[in-house]
Amino acid sequence: MTPRKPRSTSTAKPARAPEATLERIARETLNIDTLKTRNSDRLDFHDVSVWRLKDALEAAFQAGLSAASSPRSK
Repeated sequence: MTPRKPRSTSTAKPARAPEATLERIARETLNIDTLKTRNSDRLDFHDVSVWRLKDALEAAFQAGLSAASSPRSK
């Protein structure tokens, strides 16, 4: 008999990151002007070094921590 996985008590989807935050991280960290699809390989695909990708992921993580710790206004 295999142990059961615990069920998640929440059925709500996680909140999406604000578009402006993602755009800022892409622009400042990855030198990508926009995250909008432009239907052009030259504009939609980018060569990114692993250290820049790591910096972008860390920036997104920090933005998430900041958003989670700041009080929400209703």
